[in-house]
Amino acid sequence: MTWGDIDWHKNRMIVRSPKTEHHEGKAFRVVPIFPELRPYLEQAFDEAEPGTMNVITRYRDTRTNLRTQFLRIIARAGVTPWPKPFQNLRSSRQTELVELFPSHVVCAWIGNSEAVAKDHYLQVTDAHFAKAAQNPAQSGAEIGGNASQERVTPMQNHGVLPSDAGQCEILQNGGQAGVGFEPTNRGFAIRSLSPLGYPAQFSAL
Repeated sequence: MTWGDIDWHKNRMIVRSPKTEHHEGKAFRVVPIFPELRPYLEQAFDEAEPGTMNVITRYRDTRTNLRTQFLRIIARAGVTPWPKPFQNLRSSRQTELVELFPSHVVCAWIGNSEAVAKDHYLQVTDAHFAKAAQNPAQSGAEIGGNASQERVTPMQNHGVLPSDAGQCEILQNGGQAGVGFEPTNRGFAIRSLSPLGYPAQFSAL
């Protein structure tokens, strides 16, 4: 990823995919810059040397074993490593996002299909069980007790199912670019554009 792949104004970034770039329309995808991520990107941008193009510069050697370093970080944090750490990170994030956005939107961001997400990424979490076990009376109270409110959100726990309710499927574990821009108030000026119209590098003013 280069700094030209980041659109600070629209809070979006380009994620390139060398593994699928030979397929039409699969060379890259546009992903939101989530609020949790933006401070780290801004810090990296501020600390980058003038003329730096790549967002990540330390681990660009193809011989670098990111998994080994990742496991060392986990161990130093006093946490027991989980299986397939990178896939599990994607799985956890996809499970979080589908609670907030339509599945096809999340798949476009993550870069997989809904079928793959269903079979290998979406998880059943403790939070799902806690929500399912919530007292229906509490759910009603949270709505505000407004008797005139006839419509409720799809996620509300009604507590009662119709007698002819059909079977429901449980998801088990296992089971695009905009125009160019110039960062504001960063003390840098754009020198050139990438093929997609995004700035390819920057220099100190």
